[in-house]
Amino acid sequence: MNFERLFDIIPYQLHKYEKEVALAHKVGKEWKKYSTKEVQKLADEVSKGLLQLGVKKGDKIALITQNNRPEWNFVDLGILQIGAVTVPVYPTISEAGFQFVFNHAEIKICFVDNQELYDKVLNISEHTPLLEVLYTLDEVHGANYWKNLFRYNNSVNNNQLEAVKKKVKPKDLATIIYTSGTTGTPKGVMLSHYNIVSNIKALMPILPLSSTDRAFSFLPLCHIFERTVTYTYMAFGASIYYANSMDGIMDDMQEVRPQYFSIVPRLLEMIFNKIQMRAGELDSLSKWAHDWALRLGDQYELDAPQDFKYRFQLRWARRLVFNKWKRVFGGKLKGIVVGGAALQPRLARLFNAAGIVVREGYGLTETAPVLAFNRFEPGGGMLGTVGLPIPGVEIRLSEPDNEIVVRGPNIMMGYYKCPDLTAEVLMEDGWFHTGDIGTFVRGQFLKITDRKKELFKTSNGKYVAPQPLENKFREHFLIEQIMVVGANEAYPTALIVPFFAGLKAYCEEHKIPYESFEEMIEHPQVLVKFQEIVANCNQHFDKSQQIEDFTLLPTVWRMENDELTPTLKLKRKTIAEHYQQAIEQMYQNV
Repeated sequence: MNFERLFDIIPYQLHKYEKEVALAHKVGKEWKKYSTKEVQKLADEVSKGLLQLGVKKGDKIALITQNNRPEWNFVDLGILQIGAVTVPVYPTISEAGFQFVFNHAEIKICFVDNQELYDKVLNISEHTPLLEVLYTLDEVHGANYWKNLFRYNNSVNNNQLEAVKKKVKPKDLATIIYTSGTTGTPKGVMLSHYNIVSNIKALMPILPLSSTDRAFSFLPLCHIFERTVTYTYMAFGASIYYANSMDGIMDDMQEVRPQYFSIVPRLLEMIFNKIQMRAGELDSLSKWAHDWALRLGDQYELDAPQDFKYRFQLRWARRLVFNKWKRVFGGKLKGIVVGGAALQPRLARLFNAAGIVVREGYGLTETAPVLAFNRFEPGGGMLGTVGLPIPGVEIRLSEPDNEIVVRGPNIMMGYYKCPDLTAEVLMEDGWFHTGDIGTFVRGQFLKITDRKKELFKTSNGKYVAPQPLENKFREHFLIEQIMVVGANEAYPTALIVPFFAGLKAYCEEHKIPYESFEEMIEHPQVLVKFQEIVANCNQHFDKSQQIEDFTLLPTVWRMENDELTPTLKLKRKTIAEHYQQAIEQMYQNV
């Protein structure tokens, strides 16, 4: 048996594996589990209910949840089975953002998970005239509960549903995903069943998953990265456990003890910072061992020959220090898949040295999403790169700026209602322009050097690539977030958000008094410390690239303030607007 459409994956799993635990999520303190048969039955019930409502092929249905949950899959599969189109929406965008997506995509039905999102959609209902019905996945007073769909399902029998399914073709539109966008207005990326299924099938030969593995999921399913990963887990027959909330991820991992999960770099950085904080509380001997292990980890190279002394030391570092890191993830971890943004090479080096296999990949929403991936087998990966092209995908660098252009079955159908924008990036011969700048290391491993739209030129005529600078600076324990600026100015400068838990410990250690974070970042000793950090990091870059001034900020950038995308990348335009005065101050005396 094969699968050609996304909803074929559950029958495929049922045929090959028939899992007792296909999906699970935390309800209170218990894990509620669903078998493969239950997943299929509930998806069918959703399909029948939608058909009873008069939903037709091509109708757009929004799906909005704050946390991942099996109901997301039931509704998504139920929508897809009848040829309708799933439009996932990020829960954190503004009401104006909701209104734009609902009207642009012509949303007829919406599913939300809780009271907060129910109220948010109700607030815009007067301005979304095409919206007919709103359902909730939680039981919310006065709302249509999603299982109310099942009440009249006896009017649509299984044979009728199967007849509807057969009319859905692999190249039919499956989903419209509105890009969060680090700049500009969101665009609706149209992906077919074929686009996403081709990506899943390309990944299956290069991922070492099995039907006995447990996968842990907490990245938002509304993002194509986690969504495609989830479909891939299903195709492998792996059991998927959804985190109860972002706050309880580490506790849930201790219970699930997963073999695999996917993550964005920023969250991996936050986990590493917590490990560093715990190390700061150790006794002097244990702290020495921790620092010694980090120094060893900094020397680690994937698949590189290691002399006897290094192998011996690393074995002891893993036994004494790094095994504690592995227990943070439940102790059974086989691999972490990283995507959505650039991973610090140092972080990849340290985790792999610790025996925690971290593999970075690369892709875009427009490519469903994976284009390149570091393999798990020896010789198939290189730290600091995003790996090798996946099977079936062609990647080349275009002149004159080495922009990455790609071609393959996973390339989007286009931007919804935007043929002009589609024509700007998708050529008639099938080549898609990613907007990323790259190079091939050793002639085969793709390395992203920057985002084309993020490059800027100083008033001296020098181009500055902010991403390499920001990645290097974020390697320091006391820097949580940083954005390099300086377009049309004399030199680059930076807005820096300190890692406040670490900075607090630093202040206590050096007896630096403060009453608030605002006072903390203005203290002369703290400023001197950050001047040292900037000076040390600057040594890795040419003079024209170096940070000449910086401003410390007292609050972190958040999705809720429209400063981060859902994969925690910087929304540069918004941040620059929010901190325009601070940026201008750094250039006041030029």
